[in-house]
Amino acid sequence: MHVQLAENEQSTDLAGPTVFVVDDDAAVLRSMTRLLRSVGWNAEAFASADALLERAPITGQGCVLLDVQMPGMSGLELHERMSAVGISLPVVFLTGKGDIPMSVHAMKHGAVDFLVKPVEEDVLFQALKQALRRQAAEAANRRSHDSVMARLAKLSVREREVLEQVLQGRLNKQIAFELGIAEKTVKAHRGRVMEKMDAHTIAELVHLCDSVGIELSQPAG
Repeated sequence: MHVQLAENEQSTDLAGPTVFVVDDDAAVLRSMTRLLRSVGWNAEAFASADALLERAPITGQGCVLLDVQMPGMSGLELHERMSAVGISLPVVFLTGKGDIPMSVHAMKHGAVDFLVKPVEEDVLFQALKQALRRQAAEAANRRSHDSVMARLAKLSVREREVLEQVLQGRLNKQIAFELGIAEKTVKAHRGRVMEKMDAHTIAELVHLCDSVGIELSQPAG
């Protein structure tokens, strides 16, 4: 269940990231949320994996501080299920009984860190800060990806064809022959492609398309 805290410990709506603490030990939940709030962080406490899933979807900035061994669904199992229910937050594991296979499994599935109780405060804070930096970077990448895809969507069919040819390194004359249009028409389409894609050089155009993994036809032979 979602743990109810004393009035002065209730999760706030303050701006900034939130650490979602999941642990079946009530004492750990209370101490962790108090510790996080004492340094100005937002925190929400959950006594089980199911309680966090019931809270989903979770948006905004934040990360999950997650116990491994809990009654019912384990922390490792929860980590694997999170994205499917709309929780794309990075995870830091904090466990009292960790071992190498557990830590390897957690890291292979994308955990930011695997800490063992008791943990020093500075080590914990560094791990959580790293998790928040990762989320910020991933969010920036998503925004950049969406921006490039929106620009690509503005291209006409012919402009997209010219773009493909340009990315293959073909000259205007070659593109004109390939598409069966006048070279001056190619130049006009090429100019509109650069404008719509907000690219100032061919290198920048190539980088934009590569950043979204766009698949283009390869030149014949």
